[in-house]
Amino acid sequence: MVELKEKPFFLTDTQIKWVRDTIAGMTLDEKIGQLFTMMTYVPGVNEESIKNTVETFHQGGLRWQRKSSQEAYEQNRLYQKYSKIPIFVAANCDTGGAECVPNGTFVATAAQAAAGGDPETAYHIGLASAREAGSIGVNWLFNPVCDIYKNWRNTIVNTRSYGSDPDKVLEMCRAYIKGVRDSGFNIAVTAKHFPGDGTEERDQHLVIGRNDLSAREWEDTFGKVYRGLVDDGVETVMVGHITQRALSKKYRPDLADADIKPATLAPELLQDVLRGELGFNGVIITDATQMIGFNVAEPRKTALPHAIAAGCDMLLFANDPEEDMGYVRAGIEDGTITPERLQEALERILGLKAKLGLTESYEFPSPELREKYVGCEEHNKFRREAAEKCTTLVKDTQHLLPIDPTGKRVFLIYAHNIPNSKGYTGDPVKNVLIEELERVGFTVDVCPTFYDLEAENGVSFRNLLTIMDKGRREDFKARYDLALLVLNFTGYSQTNEVRVTWSYDHSADSPWYLAEVPTVAVSLNFTNHLIDVPEARTFINAYGSKRENIRAFIEKMCGKSAFTGTPDDTVFCGRWETRL
Repeated sequence: MVELKEKPFFLTDTQIKWVRDTIAGMTLDEKIGQLFTMMTYVPGVNEESIKNTVETFHQGGLRWQRKSSQEAYEQNRLYQKYSKIPIFVAANCDTGGAECVPNGTFVATAAQAAAGGDPETAYHIGLASAREAGSIGVNWLFNPVCDIYKNWRNTIVNTRSYGSDPDKVLEMCRAYIKGVRDSGFNIAVTAKHFPGDGTEERDQHLVIGRNDLSAREWEDTFGKVYRGLVDDGVETVMVGHITQRALSKKYRPDLADADIKPATLAPELLQDVLRGELGFNGVIITDATQMIGFNVAEPRKTALPHAIAAGCDMLLFANDPEEDMGYVRAGIEDGTITPERLQEALERILGLKAKLGLTESYEFPSPELREKYVGCEEHNKFRREAAEKCTTLVKDTQHLLPIDPTGKRVFLIYAHNIPNSKGYTGDPVKNVLIEELERVGFTVDVCPTFYDLEAENGVSFRNLLTIMDKGRREDFKARYDLALLVLNFTGYSQTNEVRVTWSYDHSADSPWYLAEVPTVAVSLNFTNHLIDVPEARTFINAYGSKRENIRAFIEKMCGKSAFTGTPDDTVFCGRWETRL
């Protein structure tokens, strides 16, 4: 039974009547549509297409990609205009509004906020995220990430986690949520990815994830975080395509290993643990159903209805909407999804809509709010403050810092992801690095990369000769006072683990210079790069590639301000040599 008067809904009798009357008046197609939060990649805004989509599929929610704030605003307005029941409009905002729209504000990563120590940065991330997303019509944030970073090899949650300490993770998640609550917008928040990512190195985008903690270890870590957020009244939980074998075995002792399912398909995890032990009464949504972790568990034809039957209230995204909704309809018709389970899911979905004011009286935000909040100066100030407070000196065992840049020539090595487009013409972050280094007084020479040589000169064997030629060592030592190795590797869902990649075999950008001249290594994203350059005796985590992050680490490197960030112990990757 759904307790609509209890947390997280707190509905009045009038609101509950609206929920149940609305469900009673729906066709089966409309009920099925409410179970889906759909994705759109369609460029631009086409009113007729939006109208046809809504009238055909009756979707309960929307998440979009790659639109300007103006386009997203207009798109979301039109979806609400043509939806019989106002829809959820969701966004991922791990770091601020920049993940919602291109001209939004990057404030900080979760790892950066954790390094700052106090919860202020996490609060600012939540506040900026809710203001910028809310101003373009978002009413549901798929945040905060409450995963715990237990395995240093895990790059899917490396920067998205508030660290390895469950108490700190809970504190930071609460701060993020408070920021959302204080934004002035009525926006639901989400705890993700239940039962918890961060214990292994693989990515549920590519395989079924595994959380292999014991039942007691889980309760003391992930269980503590989820219990705290559920007790606080978090409205939704996003469930990962992640198994938790110990808990599944605890509640289903006869379950064979071959029959253990990811949480999205595991009734013992959803009903016995999340609903039962943790007392969660809100909306459960799957993580993206395009992920391999969902699609290899069983055929999509059965997986979609089984997810609803297991306890998920909503399905995130569709492969082919007509086909996927047909699969769910078949699950209803054959009894996989019982009438009671369907009613329960709909009551939670409509109950949350009632709480958020998504009823007939809903009014879309005025465009002035978008102009006021997206990319505003106050949010940019949050980014500057985070860069100043959280930039972290991981180690300086060679006692190199601070460095006086006066008269110093630096050999800049900028290593980044392998370009995946023929349109690659260079990484603009490198130009920002050069500008900021020259601003404080360094003379800068840039190490070539094979990618840049190919982009500048076309495909040529001469590029190989150039990139492998390191020149005479004595000449190099005479010319340079410092080598600055800057690592900017990002991304997930393409490989299970993102590691440092040099641009070619034995190339000039690989770290031969570490033993020749004093070297500072800096990561602009992931925190675990010491595993690949353990011989770097001075290492900084800057947590972002924005100008503010770059300026902060350079000024701190030069002694203009102090390093105040504190590294999580996972930065040393469990290796003795990384601490040297």
